Amino acid sequence: METKSIATRIQNSGLFRTQGLIGGKWVDAYDGKTIKVNNPATGEIIAEVPYMGKRETNDAISSAYDAFNSWSKLTAAERSKYLREWYDLLMTHKEELAQLITLEQGKPLKDAMGEVTYGADFIEFFSEEAKRVYGDVIPATSSDRRLVVLKQPVGVVGAITPWNFPLAMITRKVGPALACGCTVVIKPSEFTPLTALAAAELALQAGIPQGVVNVVMGNAPDIGEALLSSTQVRKITFTGSTAVGKKLMAGAAGTVKKVSLELGGNAPCLVFDDADLDVAVKGTLAAKFRNSGQTCVCANRILVQEGIYEKFADAFLKAVQNLQVGDGFTEGVVQGPLINEAAVKKVESFVQDAISKGAKVLLGGKRHSLGLTFYEPTVVSDVKNEMLLAKEEVFGPVAPLLQFKTEEEAIRIANDTNAGLAAYIFTNNVQRTWRVSEALEYGLVGVNEGLISTEVAPFGGVKQSGLGREGSKYGIDEYLELKYVCFGDMNRK
Repeated sequence: METKSIATRIQNSGLFRTQGLIGGKWVDAYDGKTIKVNNPATGEIIAEVPYMGKRETNDAISSAYDAFNSWSKLTAAERSKYLREWYDLLMTHKEELAQLITLEQGKPLKDAMGEVTYGADFIEFFSEEAKRVYGDVIPATSSDRRLVVLKQPVGVVGAITPWNFPLAMITRKVGPALACGCTVVIKPSEFTPLTALAAAELALQAGIPQGVVNVVMGNAPDIGEALLSSTQVRKITFTGSTAVGKKLMAGAAGTVKKVSLELGGNAPCLVFDDADLDVAVKGTLAAKFRNSGQTCVCANRILVQEGIYEKFADAFLKAVQNLQVGDGFTEGVVQGPLINEAAVKKVESFVQDAISKGAKVLLGGKRHSLGLTFYEPTVVSDVKNEMLLAKEEVFGPVAPLLQFKTEEEAIRIANDTNAGLAAYIFTNNVQRTWRVSEALEYGLVGVNEGLISTEVAPFGGVKQSGLGREGSKYGIDEYLELKYVCFGDMNRK
């Protein structure tokens, strides 16, 4: 399918928006500047969107601030109904949204369909959770007092989201924010703004009041600075690189904002001698190559115990050889392009660094014959801890294999990083699953499973992989403030 015909079909559905959303109105950049959105699989230009900056962001903040007064005063049941309607519309337009994701992000259409369901599930979950924001009553220290704890929305939220999951990373933040009464200014990636705008269009169709959801895009530093410096923005939530997360954290200090950060990972995947080989291969393949290796929870280091190493490497190699690479709209494709040229160059530099230090490329190791930003699914052996492939997040379809001898050694290697987002274990020893899960310094651990994300469980990391949790009943707490109220003189009649 050609880019233009797909774009036309989405346009006919009313979801192909190419302007920012401020106060319920679709607007261009005030100076008329635009930025091109490309299809990474073909290089074609899909659309041009506004290149916005401080002025537009400040207006979006003002809009969200004004809307907060009325939105936060609605009952939880009323907000729940709006979110449920938004969920229903997301699912009704699942196919068009998936096509839009594949068009601007490149992932296979089947994966994009999965993302729409996953992303919508956060809206459904938090539409239900909205009615379960409970306070507390504290036994008083004096008979004439009554002590209560209220939970109240923090206020305007600045949500800065990445390109690898252009819908789900938005709904995972906006769902809980809206559920508890906050309003939002969304800043999507300039690489994938169209999905965010389509989701915002459906929010309006769901009847969510003007100003509750705003979307600005373009000049990332200027937009970020406006969000950070504004005293009306009381919370920043960000998914992206650790380097940018640190800058946002430092910038938020000026106005002492609440901050949630979901940052980079360096996920170890531990395969023990007693693992079921088929389960380990299938799980590792899913954990490593989903979205062409462009997820923060991708297996970045595959640690295999020496007794099963040869068998695992052979079976894993065969499985990787069968991965079909191509345009995400092509039937049977499981790996699309990388997002841009910079991403490919990063992967190339990591592989070259490993080769120069003694690693061996068993499969792939170069750009794909399809050209553009396609890269061959790659397996590298003899990887050592000092190589970039082991120290940093490659964010591409490269699987580094490392050997270990003992459980203690595996844990030591796995924890030898500043990151702490996700980890994976493959073993049939129940006692070991507990020991290793507890010893791993990570916020998420998958045991005999490579795909572990779900809206009902808390998602987030430790160490330099972030602060706070998203999803689950714990995720809504990130958007709430506790208020203690003491009632005195309660014995007077």
